[in-house]
Amino acid sequence: MVSYAVKEIFLTLQGEGAHAGRAAVFCRFTGCNLWSGKEADRYDAQCRFCDTDFVGMDGTRGGRYADAEALASAIADEWGGGKASRWVVLTGGEPLLQVDAALIDALHRHGFAVAVETNGTIDPPSGLDWLCVSPKAGTELRVKAGHELKLVYPQPDAPPEDFSALAFERFSLQPMDGPDAQENTSKAVAYCLKHPGWRLSLQTHKTLGIR
Repeated sequence: MVSYAVKEIFLTLQGEGAHAGRAAVFCRFTGCNLWSGKEADRYDAQCRFCDTDFVGMDGTRGGRYADAEALASAIADEWGGGKASRWVVLTGGEPLLQVDAALIDALHRHGFAVAVETNGTIDPPSGLDWLCVSPKAGTELRVKAGHELKLVYPQPDAPPEDFSALAFERFSLQPMDGPDAQENTSKAVAYCLKHPGWRLSLQTHKTLGIR
Protein backbone atom coordinates (compact mmCIF):
# COMPACT_ATOMS: atom_id res chain seq x y z
CA MET A 1 0.00 0.00 0.00
CA VAL A 2 1.31 3.42 -0.99
CA SER A 3 1.54 6.23 1.57
CA TYR A 4 1.90 9.93 0.79
CA ALA A 5 4.27 12.46 2.40
CA VAL A 6 2.57 15.86 2.45
CA LYS A 7 4.06 19.21 3.43
CA GLU A 8 0.74 21.08 3.71
CA ILE A 9 -2.88 21.23 2.62
CA PHE A 10 -4.66 24.58 2.55
CA LEU A 11 -7.60 26.39 0.98
CA THR A 12 -6.72 29.48 -1.01
CA LEU A 13 -7.24 31.29 -4.31
CA GLN A 14 -5.03 30.02 -7.10
CA GLY A 15 -2.49 32.75 -7.66
CA GLU A 16 -1.02 32.15 -11.10
CA GLY A 17 -1.59 30.62 -14.49
CA ALA A 18 -4.83 29.99 -16.34
CA HIS A 19 -6.91 29.47 -13.17
CA ALA A 20 -5.72 32.53 -11.22
CA GLY A 21 -8.42 33.70 -8.83
CA ARG A 22 -10.13 30.31 -8.55
CA ALA A 23 -10.82 28.82 -5.14
CA ALA A 24 -8.66 25.73 -4.69
CA VAL A 25 -7.29 23.35 -2.12
CA PHE A 26 -3.54 23.13 -2.56
CA CYS A 27 -1.94 19.84 -1.55
CA ARG A 28 1.82 20.33 -1.47
CA PHE A 29 3.84 17.13 -1.51
CA THR A 30 7.22 16.77 0.15
CA GLY A 31 10.26 16.29 -2.06
CA CYS A 32 11.51 17.18 -5.53
CA ASN A 33 13.78 15.53 -8.07
CA LEU A 34 15.46 18.80 -9.10
CA TRP A 35 16.47 20.22 -5.69
CA SER A 36 16.68 18.91 -2.14
CA GLY A 37 14.93 22.03 -0.83
CA LYS A 38 17.95 22.85 1.35
CA GLU A 39 19.65 26.21 0.81
CA ALA A 40 23.08 24.59 1.08
CA ASP A 41 22.29 22.58 -2.06
CA ARG A 42 20.69 25.36 -4.12
CA TYR A 43 23.77 26.28 -6.17
CA ASP A 44 24.23 22.71 -7.40
CA ALA A 45 20.53 22.07 -7.99
CA GLN A 46 18.98 21.60 -11.43
CA CYS A 47 16.38 24.20 -10.42
CA ARG A 48 17.99 27.05 -8.51
CA PHE A 49 15.19 29.62 -8.45
CA CYS A 50 12.47 27.70 -6.57
CA ASP A 51 10.65 29.91 -4.06
CA THR A 52 8.68 27.15 -2.30
CA ASP A 53 9.25 25.33 0.99
CA PHE A 54 8.51 21.66 0.34
CA VAL A 55 10.79 20.14 2.99
CA GLY A 56 9.28 18.10 5.81
CA MET A 57 5.67 17.51 6.79
CA ASP A 58 5.17 20.33 9.29
CA GLY A 59 2.65 22.55 7.49
CA THR A 60 -1.13 22.81 7.85
CA ARG A 61 -2.55 19.24 7.69
CA GLY A 62 0.94 18.05 6.83
CA GLY A 63 1.97 14.50 7.57
CA ARG A 64 2.16 11.00 6.16
CA TYR A 65 -1.17 9.73 4.86
CA ALA A 66 -1.56 5.97 4.88
CA ASP A 67 -3.57 5.66 1.68
CA ALA A 68 -5.35 7.57 -1.07
CA GLU A 69 -8.69 7.72 0.71
CA ALA A 70 -7.13 9.20 3.85
CA LEU A 71 -5.46 11.96 1.86
CA ALA A 72 -8.53 12.66 -0.29
CA SER A 73 -10.65 12.92 2.87
CA ALA A 74 -8.26 15.45 4.39
CA ILE A 75 -8.39 17.51 1.20
CA ALA A 76 -12.20 17.37 1.23
CA ASP A 77 -12.23 18.47 4.88
CA GLU A 78 -10.09 21.47 4.00
CA TRP A 79 -12.56 22.47 1.27
CA GLY A 80 -15.49 22.28 3.68
CA GLY A 81 -19.16 22.00 2.80
CA GLY A 82 -20.63 21.66 -0.66
CA LYS A 83 -19.34 19.76 -3.67
CA ALA A 84 -19.89 22.42 -6.32
CA SER A 85 -16.77 23.56 -8.22
CA ARG A 86 -14.36 21.52 -6.09
CA TRP A 87 -10.83 22.08 -7.36
CA VAL A 88 -7.62 20.63 -5.96
CA VAL A 89 -4.09 21.50 -7.09
CA LEU A 90 -1.47 18.82 -6.44
CA THR A 91 1.87 20.57 -6.27
CA GLY A 92 5.27 20.41 -4.62
CA GLY A 93 8.18 20.14 -4.89
CA GLU A 94 7.43 17.63 -7.57
CA PRO A 95 4.03 15.99 -6.99
CA LEU A 96 4.44 13.27 -9.62
CA LEU A 97 7.00 11.57 -7.40
CA GLN A 98 3.95 10.50 -5.38
CA VAL A 99 0.67 11.18 -7.22
CA ASP A 100 -0.86 8.00 -8.64
CA ALA A 101 -4.10 6.77 -10.17
CA ALA A 102 -5.45 5.66 -6.79
CA LEU A 103 -5.25 9.21 -5.42
CA ILE A 104 -6.79 10.73 -8.55
CA ASP A 105 -9.67 8.24 -8.36
CA ALA A 106 -10.21 8.98 -4.66
CA LEU A 107 -10.30 12.73 -5.28
CA HIS A 108 -12.79 12.25 -8.10
CA ARG A 109 -15.02 10.25 -5.74
CA HIS A 110 -14.96 13.26 -3.40
CA GLY A 111 -16.15 15.50 -6.24
CA PHE A 112 -12.87 17.23 -7.07
CA ALA A 113 -11.50 18.19 -10.43
CA VAL A 114 -7.79 17.39 -10.14
CA ALA A 115 -4.97 19.66 -11.33
CA VAL A 116 -1.26 18.92 -11.17
CA GLU A 117 1.63 21.35 -11.43
CA THR A 118 4.79 19.52 -12.49
CA ASN A 119 8.26 20.21 -13.85
CA GLY A 120 7.51 17.79 -16.67
CA THR A 121 10.33 15.32 -16.04
CA ILE A 122 8.04 12.47 -14.89
CA ASP A 123 5.22 10.93 -16.90
CA PRO A 124 1.83 11.64 -15.26
CA PRO A 125 -0.84 9.05 -14.48
CA SER A 126 -4.06 9.16 -16.48
CA GLY A 127 -7.24 10.82 -15.26
CA LEU A 128 -6.01 14.33 -14.53
CA ASP A 129 -8.42 17.18 -15.28
CA TRP A 130 -5.70 19.81 -15.66
CA LEU A 131 -2.01 19.29 -16.33
CA CYS A 132 0.29 22.29 -16.00
CA VAL A 133 3.95 21.81 -16.91
CA SER A 134 6.66 24.25 -15.86
CA PRO A 135 9.90 23.31 -17.68
CA LYS A 136 13.28 23.88 -16.08
CA ALA A 137 16.43 24.55 -18.07
CA GLY A 138 18.86 21.68 -18.33
CA THR A 139 16.32 18.94 -17.60
CA GLU A 140 14.78 16.34 -19.89
CA LEU A 141 11.20 17.36 -20.62
CA ARG A 142 9.19 14.15 -20.85
CA VAL A 143 5.71 15.71 -20.74
CA LYS A 144 5.20 17.48 -24.05
CA ALA A 145 1.43 17.79 -24.09
CA GLY A 146 -1.14 19.04 -21.63
CA HIS A 147 -3.46 21.89 -20.75
CA GLU A 148 -0.93 24.59 -19.82
CA LEU A 149 2.78 25.14 -20.23
CA LYS A 150 3.89 27.76 -17.70
CA LEU A 151 7.45 28.90 -18.26
CA VAL A 152 9.32 30.89 -15.61
CA TYR A 153 11.11 33.63 -17.55
CA PRO A 154 13.86 34.35 -18.33
CA GLN A 155 15.86 31.13 -18.21
CA PRO A 156 18.85 31.58 -20.54
CA ASP A 157 18.89 27.91 -21.55
CA ALA A 158 15.10 27.57 -21.82
CA PRO A 159 13.79 30.20 -24.27
CA PRO A 160 10.05 30.19 -24.99
CA GLU A 161 10.72 29.33 -28.63
CA ASP A 162 11.88 25.87 -27.56
CA PHE A 163 8.38 25.06 -26.29
CA SER A 164 5.92 26.99 -28.44
CA ALA A 165 5.34 24.11 -30.88
CA LEU A 166 4.43 21.59 -28.15
CA ALA A 167 0.88 20.30 -27.77
CA PHE A 168 -0.43 22.52 -24.97
CA GLU A 169 -3.71 24.42 -24.97
CA ARG A 170 -2.25 27.48 -23.28
CA PHE A 171 1.23 28.99 -23.02
CA SER A 172 1.93 31.17 -19.98
CA LEU A 173 5.04 33.22 -19.33
CA GLN A 174 5.74 33.97 -15.67
CA PRO A 175 8.40 36.50 -14.61
CA MET A 176 11.07 35.00 -12.38
CA ASP A 177 10.81 36.32 -8.84
CA GLY A 178 13.78 37.58 -6.87
CA PRO A 179 15.95 40.70 -6.92
CA ASP A 180 15.40 41.17 -10.68
CA ALA A 181 11.63 40.64 -10.56
CA GLN A 182 10.74 44.08 -11.94
CA GLU A 183 13.15 43.76 -14.87
CA ASN A 184 12.00 40.20 -15.53
CA THR A 185 8.38 41.35 -15.56
CA SER A 186 9.18 44.03 -18.14
CA LYS A 187 10.94 41.45 -20.30
CA ALA A 188 8.01 39.03 -20.02
CA VAL A 189 5.52 41.75 -20.97
CA ALA A 190 7.62 42.69 -23.99
CA TYR A 191 7.86 39.06 -25.08
CA CYS A 192 4.10 38.51 -24.81
CA LEU A 193 3.43 41.64 -26.85
CA LYS A 194 5.67 40.38 -29.62
CA HIS A 195 4.49 36.77 -29.34
CA PRO A 196 0.72 36.85 -28.63
CA GLY A 197 0.54 33.08 -28.39
CA TRP A 198 1.98 33.53 -24.90
CA ARG A 199 0.03 35.03 -21.99
CA LEU A 200 1.49 36.79 -19.00
CA SER A 201 1.14 34.92 -15.68
CA LEU A 202 1.67 36.91 -12.48
CA GLN A 203 1.99 35.56 -8.95
CA THR A 204 -1.08 37.38 -7.68
CA HIS A 205 -1.11 35.48 -4.39
CA LYS A 206 2.07 37.31 -3.40
CA THR A 207 0.48 40.67 -4.21
CA LEU A 208 -2.59 39.70 -2.15
CA GLY A 209 -0.50 38.38 0.73
CA ILE A 210 -2.07 34.92 0.67
CA ARG A 211 -0.54 31.47 0.25
